Amino acid sequence: MASSKLLSQPRWFRFLPRNLSNVRLFSDLPSQLPVSEPQNSIESKSNNRFSKPSSTPSSLKEPELAKFSAIADTWWDSEGPFKPLHIMNPTRLAFIRSTLCRHFGKDPLCARPFEGLRIIDVGCGGGILSEPLARMGAAVTGIDAVEKNIKIARLHANLDPTTSTIEYCCTTAEKLVDEQRKFDAVVALEVIEHVADPAEFCKSLAALTVHEGATVVSTINRSMRSYATAIVAAEYLLQWNLYGYYPWNKHDIAVASELPKGTHEWSSFLTPEELTMILKRASIDVKEMAGFVYNPLTGRWSLSDDISVNFIAFGTKEN
Repeated sequence: MASSKLLSQPRWFRFLPRNLSNVRLFSDLPSQLPVSEPQNSIESKSNNRFSKPSSTPSSLKEPELAKFSAIADTWWDSEGPFKPLHIMNPTRLAFIRSTLCRHFGKDPLCARPFEGLRIIDVGCGGGILSEPLARMGAAVTGIDAVEKNIKIARLHANLDPTTSTIEYCCTTAEKLVDEQRKFDAVVALEVIEHVADPAEFCKSLAALTVHEGATVVSTINRSMRSYATAIVAAEYLLQWNLYGYYPWNKHDIAVASELPKGTHEWSSFLTPEELTMILKRASIDVKEMAGFVYNPLTGRWSLSDDISVNFIAFGTKEN
């Protein structure tokens, strides 16, 4: 009887740990509308908004700031160190589009489904996620603790009138909490593994989220498989890039080697259970979760039930 009940459950449910059994794993998304990216060039004009860097201490570890500052100029080089994020972006956006549209009652098939929503991109880097969010109609705020990242993001956003409205600021989530800023959706992708205190960071994300708003977080699982693929193989043996991208040719190997070794520390990763628990304590209830899987034959990422390495979680703000 017990075995027949188990087999009647969805496949992903059977493999989830007990404290994740109420989280819906998200693998079958409708195909997303194409998200156009602007040219990978930067003009000299700059946006003067928030031109002074914040004096508030960053939630990121100082060595992490130095590592990302060193490669900040390459954010919009689609063949550079951030090539994996450029390739992964459509898949990340597919998850964000689907979950946010479902939560806020928006049409995921329209060109600007996020019209009327205020979204903050925490740890925005050069703006490769902020810009498509703005094109989908959101009023976007992008923040990063690395001043060079913000300068690059502003310069690139100004190339397109649609993205020139993005509010970029060199500051931290904690500082915006002090300013009592609120957003309908808070997004922090590939950031939490670089912060000094994940629990406090999640509290800041929750404080920035309006009641019944949405929070989206992605990171790398602290599993033996992630250690093998994202640390040992990726950064040391095969010189893969920072999110498990395999360099199939000499050019890509040279590009991957530009990323400083030690960009990821396995002990800093969180398991899906830990992230769910930390967010729950911060009043964020995780509703859906998906894994990211890279196919070296097609050169593309896809959403999967496999959360053993890269994964993304969607949650809502509770009282």
